[in-house]
Parts: sequence; C-alpha cells; structure tokens
Amino acid sequence: MPAPYPKEFREDVVRVARNREPGQKLSVIAKDFGISESCLTNWMRQADVEDGNRPGKTREDSTELRELRRRNRLLEQENE
Repeated sequence: MPAPYPKEFREDVVRVARNREPGQKLSVIAKDFGISESCLTNWMRQADVEDGNRPGKTREDSTELRELRRRNRLLEQENE
C-alpha cells in the first residue's frame, strides 16, 4: 500500500478543485496533480464532511472511536 499523501497536499488539491473555473473538469485537475479522479473525488467528499457541509464521520470522530475501541478491548482483557 502506498504511503498517504501529506495533509497539506490534499488540502491544496481540494482548494484548487473547489475554486476551479466553470467547465473545468476534475479529471484534468487530478491529472495535473498526478492523482486519480476517484482519489480527488474522495478527498473532496471528506473535506465536505470535515467542513460540516455533508453528513458523515470526521477524522476526529474516527480517531476517537478507534481509541475507545482499543481501550475497551484492553479493559475486557483485564476483566478476563
């Protein structure tokens, strides 16, 4: 699995895509940055969730849930 792109890079690409000229396709922007169109679409969808413009789990929620599940597993192991 390839290493994830840096957060700053993803934010810059999403910003450029959001501010694109009318009629400019996402596929062209994605190609200019060397990523796939589906990758850019996913980044834009996640950015909308993070900004509160779309329902879904934010990264903060996902991180908190992961930590709580890990803590729960540890506590269950201790109880056994």
